[in-house]
Amino acid sequence: MRVTRESLIRIAKETAQERAFNNRAIIAAYLTGSLASGADPMLGGSSDIDLVFVYGERPPVPREIVKLTPDFHLDIGHRAKADFKSPRELRVDPWLGHEMYDPMLLFEREKFFEFVQAGLRAGFEFHAPALVLQRSRKLLAEARKVWTGLSDLRGETVGASQVGQFLQALACAANAIAELGGGPLPERRFLLLFPARAQSTEKPAFTASLFGLLGAGNLEEAALSNWLPEWKSDFLAASAVSEGELRLHPARLNYYEKAMLALLEGDTPTAALWPLIHTWTRAVQLLGAEHSRAWQAACTQLGLHGGALLERVEGLDLFIDEIEAHLDEIAVANGLETSTSI
Repeated sequence: MRVTRESLIRIAKETAQERAFNNRAIIAAYLTGSLASGADPMLGGSSDIDLVFVYGERPPVPREIVKLTPDFHLDIGHRAKADFKSPRELRVDPWLGHEMYDPMLLFEREKFFEFVQAGLRAGFEFHAPALVLQRSRKLLAEARKVWTGLSDLRGETVGASQVGQFLQALACAANAIAELGGGPLPERRFLLLFPARAQSTEKPAFTASLFGLLGAGNLEEAALSNWLPEWKSDFLAASAVSEGELRLHPARLNYYEKAMLALLEGDTPTAALWPLIHTWTRAVQLLGAEHSRAWQAACTQLGLHGGALLERVEGLDLFIDEIEAHLDEIAVANGLETSTSI
């Protein structure tokens, strides 16, 4: 079966029309993600289709995964009309703001989409330095909040939950930089795209900091490839017991595995580290300590386990401080308030 961007968009349109026809509660549907942006959605010959349905009332579930083939699936978000706040609030939302700024409208039962998007885009303010900084600072504040929960960590208490929190904080901090040049980074291409975002804000050193905090410098050449079978085993085990964790849905196995294999064969093989350790950590959180031996060995090699994680938490503190200082520099250059004056 030959799959193209056009055929995936056609599937999205047909799904939106069918769902809307059978459910009058749906007032709008749109396509987001790489398919909507025009970027190549394929990585390793696999992709998802990011659909969002908007309802007049609160939808029954926030998200669902629908398998199409082993390599393609629908990732459907369900939102209520009330989720789309006032234009002022939407402009400073680092996630929903970008999602609604330039999606592809597939269906509309009432004049919802045009109204929300017009308010979001009014006066070209969305990309103004003041609003970009607000979105970036929101992400950085979330990173600091999660870091605070790790600040009194002791080595003997480190497990998958604590590593998961560390990765969450690191992702928020990195996205605070990414926000300066666009929306939040997609999970599979997180480390692949970050260097260009850091470069665009004239802080290429942030790339070395991010890779260093993840332990990429500790990797042996074949380590990631060697970890894949154990990762796959834990992913499949977790997918069988993780109804509420759709990141680990069985339909997403090839989505991650083929992407990682493609990254490993590319110019930046360490870019495969993020989707691997991010999903693997979540799988071990669900499965429990009895399934953590291979994951623990990998984290030990990366410096993300036991007492070594305490040093990384200290490094994350410095990383957040450096980002905050950079945001203040941008604020001063644009005649805006710094974080200390807010």
